[in-house]
Amino acid sequence: MKILIIGGTGTIGKVITKHFKKNNEVIVAGRSSLEYPVDIKDSKSIAHLLQKIGKLDALICLAGEAKWDAFDSLSEEDFYVGIKSKLMGQVNLVKLALPFLNDNGSITLSTGILADHPVPLTTSAAMVNGAIHSFVKALKEDSYQHTCRVNAVSLGLVEDAYEKYKDYFVDHTPISMDTAVQAYTKVVEGDQNGEIIKVYS
Repeated sequence: MKILIIGGTGTIGKVITKHFKKNNEVIVAGRSSLEYPVDIKDSKSIAHLLQKIGKLDALICLAGEAKWDAFDSLSEEDFYVGIKSKLMGQVNLVKLALPFLNDNGSITLSTGILADHPVPLTTSAAMVNGAIHSFVKALKEDSYQHTCRVNAVSLGLVEDAYEKYKDYFVDHTPISMDTAVQAYTKVVEGDQNGEIIKVYS
C-alpha cells in the first residue's frame, strides 16, 4: 500500500511509521518536513501536499493540537487553536483527500481518551476530540457516497508519553506502544467504516 502519514515523527507517529514501513510505501509529512511539508490548519497546504503525492491507498493523521488550560483562563482564541488545528484540520484533510484515495482506501484520524474521560485543564482538547468522533460517525451516514473508509483511533495515555503526562492522568494505566500500533493497523487493513476505535486502560 501507498500510505501517507501526517505527523509521523511525533511520539506515537514514529512508532506507527516504523511499523507500516515494513511492508508498505510510506510517505511522512508534517510541519517540520523538508520534503513533504504540511500545515493541517491551512487547506491550501493540504491541497498542495496531496497534489504532490498523488493517489493513495491510506492516509493516517497523527497531527493536531489544542490548548490545555483551566476553563476560566481560556480565551476565545485559545479555543480556536484546537478548532482550527485538530478539528477542522482533520475535517479538511478528509474533504480534500477523498478524491486522492484509491477504491477501498482508508483515512484514519486521531483523537484520544479526553473525548470520553477528560481530566483537568482539557476543556478545549476534550471538546475537539468529541467533535471528531461525531464527525466520523456522521460521515458514514452522509448522502455523499464515496468508496473510502473513514475512522478514528482514540488512545489512552501511551507508554512513551507517560512521564510527560502522568501528573494529569492519575490512576491511568498507560497503553503499550504495541497496542497503539495494533489499533491503527486494524483500521488501515480492516473493513471498518465510521467507527471510533477506543483503546483505553
